[in-house]
Amino acid sequence: MSALVCVARIGAAHGVRGAVKLWTFTEDPFAIKRYGPLSSKDGKRQFEVAQAREAKDHLVATFKGVTTRDEAERLNGIELYVARGKLPATDADEYYHTDLIGLAAVTTGGEQLGRVLAIHNFGAGDIIEIAPLKGPTMLLPFTNAVVPEVDLEGGRVVIALPQEVEGEDDSDTPSASRPREGGDP
Repeated sequence: MSALVCVARIGAAHGVRGAVKLWTFTEDPFAIKRYGPLSSKDGKRQFEVAQAREAKDHLVATFKGVTTRDEAERLNGIELYVARGKLPATDADEYYHTDLIGLAAVTTGGEQLGRVLAIHNFGAGDIIEIAPLKGPTMLLPFTNAVVPEVDLEGGRVVIALPQEVEGEDDSDTPSASRPREGGDP
């Protein structure tokens, strides 16, 4: 079976005629209409977008067969998936998250770090989450400086671990509770 890619998430009902708020995860929000029927993660439910219009930060959409607010409310929170093969090819240095998850993560020196768990974006750029061989997961910026190579065919990403920021030596830092020479406490 082809890998499934999450392309949207259904939100709250909008109005009384079965419309919902729809958050898309595609470059072109209206691309979800071109993929044909979308499915729930388990594949048991199919959804076909009948109409969609742009709203502030989402789409307002209706699905075929959903005509009332009650029906729309029951869809809230459902993630919509499409087969990976239906998505367009990516440009150089562009990747679908699903293609990266599970890849081996190695250092620039060839040492095994672990596996790619996820790609996140909390608003300030993509973050790659690595599950190391031991210890807590690592969250690193997914930039060309930190991830200089993605080798999909070889099944790995190369990580240039950033140098830790060195803190100031405590003995060189003035303390608020310690008076300075020649000054008042």
